[in-house]
Amino acid sequence: MDNRAGEMQVFVRVVEAGSFSEAARQLLMTPSTVSKLIGRMEDRLGVRLVERSTRRLSLTDEGRLFHERSVALLAELDDIEREVGHGAGGASGTVRVSASVAFGVLGIEPLLREFWRTYPNVIVDLSLSDEIVDLYLDRTDIAFRVGPLTDSSLVARKIGVARRQIVASPDYLKERGTPITIDDLDHHNCLGFNFRRAAPVWPLREGGRIVDRMVGGSLLANNGETVRRLVLAGVGLARLGDFHVRDDIAQGHLVEVLADAGHGDAEDVHALYLGGQRMPQRVRLFLDFMVPRLQAFMRTGA
Repeated sequence: MDNRAGEMQVFVRVVEAGSFSEAARQLLMTPSTVSKLIGRMEDRLGVRLVERSTRRLSLTDEGRLFHERSVALLAELDDIEREVGHGAGGASGTVRVSASVAFGVLGIEPLLREFWRTYPNVIVDLSLSDEIVDLYLDRTDIAFRVGPLTDSSLVARKIGVARRQIVASPDYLKERGTPITIDDLDHHNCLGFNFRRAAPVWPLREGGRIVDRMVGGSLLANNGETVRRLVLAGVGLARLGDFHVRDDIAQGHLVEVLADAGHGDAEDVHALYLGGQRMPQRVRLFLDFMVPRLQAFMRTGA
């Protein structure tokens, strides 16, 4: 049986070293042996992988494709050997994760201790922001997002559904009154967000249909947690995700208002990651660990 993985390793080393002679030196082989091995690969594949010259080594189009796929396959083989040899707990490396502030604090952070006990060598690089990140530009492995999907190049795993609720503190309602109709919002301090994708409108049910209702208030913030804290302080009312405020409602610190008008106001929550490439073991393990637990969190608050 031929050793194709070994041949791939030699080919990758030739590409990285930039010459047969340097690759041979690093591999403790002779240049002629390396050259013959690459030639044997080309004969078997029926294509030329390397353009040879006295000055430099360059790859053909087929060689570039073969190099890219070889690197990915060898990395996966390394992951398999580590997983089998040491168990999943032997996984290592960094997983770069992005999430909204509220979802990260309430959903992800409580699970990290258990994750690290299971995979002690995996580093979680967690960034919390309500702004949407670009997974390519920010070198992010996984993003947990609330809202519609806009990038078709990303793979999505659904976490759950976040129903939006309009909430206020009992003290605020005692002072300003409880809104009964959506027209009453004109007389209330409606707190909102300052990022570009968030228009100052709330989708509310009026006369059997959903309308975008313009609202205004004394505060615009860049994250839901700041808005929640100010609502708790009695500054105004706000439209927030149910997972974000359910504990406050259960404890009597916040009250939902205009529930009928907000019926059907909900957004999906997804875990997003890049497709088209072999997923590193550490990223797959993080997803497989987090997704079912976060799905339970969205359903029950557990």
